[in-house]
Amino acid sequence: MQSENPMIADFVKLLNSAAGTLAGMGREAGETAREKLRETFGGMDFVSREEFEVVKDMATAAREEAEALKARIEALEAKLAG
Repeated sequence: MQSENPMIADFVKLLNSAAGTLAGMGREAGETAREKLRETFGGMDFVSREEFEVVKDMATAAREEAEALKARIEALEAKLAG
């Protein structure tokens, strides 16, 4: 059997309200932090992994072409000199 002490009932209501308020504040703080991170990282110029790999492949191809051209120039210079 439960006693109906108004002081205890009011205290329980107060605790329930405080718990609800704290939970709401926690959710709001989390949402605010996520929004700030989105704003911070949204302004930065990040590239996707796919874009990075494409540019990396282009750089490798350009390096190989430059090396081949360098070899051709050295061969032509040697032919002219000798």
